[in-house]
Amino acid sequence: MAARTASSRDPLQRYSAKRNFAITPEPEAARVPAATPALSFVVQKHWASRLHYDFRLELDGVLLSWAVPKGPSFDPAEKRMAIHVEDHPVSYGGFEGTIPPRQYGAGTVIVWDRGTWEPVGDPRDGMAKGKLLFKLHGDKLAGLWELVRIAKPGDKQEPWILFKKRDAWARPLADYDVIAALPDSVVDKPLGPVEQREPRGVAPASEPPWVVGSPAELPGAVKAKLPSTLAPQLALPSKKLPGGAGWSYEIKFDGYRLLAHVEHGEVKLMTRNGNDWTSKLKPLADAVKAMGLKSAWLDGEIVVLDDDGKPVFNALQNAFDSARTGDIDYFLFDLPFHDGYDLRQTPLQARRALLKQLVEQHGGEHLRFSADFVADPARMLESARALGLEGIIAKRIDSPYVSRRTDTWLKLKASERQEFVIGGFVDRSGSKSEVGSLMLGYFDDDGALQYAGNVGTGWDTKTGAALHKRLVKIEVDASPFAGPPIVPGRWSRRESGGERWVEPQLVAEVSFAEWTPDGHIRHPLYLGLREDKAAREVRRESALATPPPAPASGNKVGAVKVSNPERVIDPSTGLKKLDLVRYYESVADWMLPHLIGRPVSLVRGPNGITGQLFFQKHDDKLSIPGLRELDAKLWPGHPPMLELATPDALVSAAQMNVIEFHTWNSTKKNIGKPDRIVFDLDPGEGVSWARVQEAATLTRALLTELGLDAWLKTSGGKGLHVFVPIAPRLDADTVKDFSQAVVQHIAKTIPSRFVAKSGASNRVGKIFVDYLRNGHAATTAAAFSARARPGIGVSMPIEWDQLGALKSGAQWTIATAREHLSFVKSDPWAAYWTSKQTLAAPMKKLGFKPP
Repeated sequence: MAARTASSRDPLQRYSAKRNFAITPEPEAARVPAATPALSFVVQKHWASRLHYDFRLELDGVLLSWAVPKGPSFDPAEKRMAIHVEDHPVSYGGFEGTIPPRQYGAGTVIVWDRGTWEPVGDPRDGMAKGKLLFKLHGDKLAGLWELVRIAKPGDKQEPWILFKKRDAWARPLADYDVIAALPDSVVDKPLGPVEQREPRGVAPASEPPWVVGSPAELPGAVKAKLPSTLAPQLALPSKKLPGGAGWSYEIKFDGYRLLAHVEHGEVKLMTRNGNDWTSKLKPLADAVKAMGLKSAWLDGEIVVLDDDGKPVFNALQNAFDSARTGDIDYFLFDLPFHDGYDLRQTPLQARRALLKQLVEQHGGEHLRFSADFVADPARMLESARALGLEGIIAKRIDSPYVSRRTDTWLKLKASERQEFVIGGFVDRSGSKSEVGSLMLGYFDDDGALQYAGNVGTGWDTKTGAALHKRLVKIEVDASPFAGPPIVPGRWSRRESGGERWVEPQLVAEVSFAEWTPDGHIRHPLYLGLREDKAAREVRRESALATPPPAPASGNKVGAVKVSNPERVIDPSTGLKKLDLVRYYESVADWMLPHLIGRPVSLVRGPNGITGQLFFQKHDDKLSIPGLRELDAKLWPGHPPMLELATPDALVSAAQMNVIEFHTWNSTKKNIGKPDRIVFDLDPGEGVSWARVQEAATLTRALLTELGLDAWLKTSGGKGLHVFVPIAPRLDADTVKDFSQAVVQHIAKTIPSRFVAKSGASNRVGKIFVDYLRNGHAATTAAAFSARARPGIGVSMPIEWDQLGALKSGAQWTIATAREHLSFVKSDPWAAYWTSKQTLAAPMKKLGFKPP
């Protein structure tokens, strides 16, 4: 065993032999020395022929690997089988993607957890003896763990068991199942180290009194040649305040990042992209030179302060535009290299202690030290908000300096704000030489420019004219944005057709209230151009996720106490009421966009799916916490309708035995005019699933011929639902009549497959495409709703190209749906939210005339 893991001439030979790298996207074998003393670990969630977890520990330039069918558990009583498999390259730790069919391990892989691990004792000796004890420091896993080999002579595989040792992190499985509570990728939804989010038994970090005579005295300092280039460390956006000790906090400056390279007394000032700005900032270059440093890399931010000492981004831009760069201050906050020493592995606290001494001894009027505070981050952020500052930066005091974005530096903003690429503009009304609004976007991971909305405030006449002058120089004929044509929003004063497109080169800094569900920014304000950032680097910023709701403990889910949690609601599977409540808690973020703003009807099953079910449209004194009553005027002559708009309301409804959620085709803002058409493909007795799939394809083909795009979801039962988003311009009766005409055309064209009349006797061996869902007050099961049928299937939105792989309309259940969603990288209905199709042309093509 020791030879295989530590001293084999080629420990990755088995890995390479199993894979065809011309086909699989997995990384090729390469044994690499450790970049840092810390050893990495990763747990990858792998949906191959069946779901399992790949547990990997870095050692001797490779990842030792085990396949764990049930995944890890914090419960020491849970001994999880772990099959020792071939070593993997260290680069595999960052792999996410789909391994193609007929390749080894074919399926989808995500990074479920990652971090560092500490062997307890000699890990090579532990591997040889079959008993490996170690500590984990991950986003999800922490504490002391053990792997024990249980293989017997002659075994074809090499089984081990993985289990949690008893310590402060151990928890009974009944109280907390980490696999169910945290199912998603930490790449897509980074959480930050769990030991910082939920510290347990961790002593507060002491603050050493660093008094430094030379860099050689600092821990981690290494004698090294000064590199000619250096990429800066970047902070990870976060909505979660750090917990526990060991953090310091600095003001987030409203300026440009700048690094100073000093060698033989000569100074170069470099932007984060490596552009030399020395000539632009000669007064600052002279100030750094006056510090008398022999060699160094200094890191900081340049700003212009107003009369109150507050950084003002627009003033910084104006200083460049008017060549008044003598007004710019340089706030220094890090020192990665100094006087022949590489300090990147020196703890931040020590690096900053030396930097502070240098600035205090040699700094000038415009060179300042960025002060830090060991304080309550919530109060600091609130103070920053009250003072109109951009936010704060949280930094681990023991963190090294690394040239990438990292969760040891967190960016906590007082308001939403980021850079956007300008892809177009509109002339100001009444002045063709000024900008009226800018059309903004960001590049996605595929390099496509995605539209994010437009901004029309934040500049004066002079700035508007200057922007116009720059933009017309890079004007192009076609839109640079990906996706469908951009049309003005409902409340926009911009007329369609007035857009002027430009090369996506300029970057604007914009503050805004929030992101809308359709991916646009709300209430934006232009702050200025970012001359220091390349357009191709602009991405939609994804903040470090706020940790999910408190995991279910006993009979509690989040803040909701679940009565009768162990009651079986589906005898065919043994699923319990607690399973249903936990399911709805886990999918709240996915489901709420389909519920908010629409009247909702509830299907309640107090005794489970085999007992009596109640269909409820009104409150009826049920008083579910968080469930809202809509204005009674929306439906005269009826009690007020209901709206469900919060995660707590969703969980509370499930606790009150609600199994299904059904929504109207119209919203409360325009109750009489539907904004969608629903075609429910309902198979009759004797219809095979292949016929249902065929029916969906044929229905889509007709809709496409009529000029209508459609979206697909499973019903959670026997059939499929086809949704067509429309502009809310026609009344419900007209929309229903049109949908009936569509169905009648299908049934007339292919009578052997379809029928246009409801009733079981009419659809034996055929499919009824139910158009009755489009009548006034009619409802359809919402996306992600469970269904009160054996198995408790779920209505799941999917891509059209997934249709062929479906096995049934109940492919996913409340037991499997959330696992499926953990592998879904983007909303399959993303374009649905912005599609508002009109029916005039489709009606004409179909020969339908509204009454």
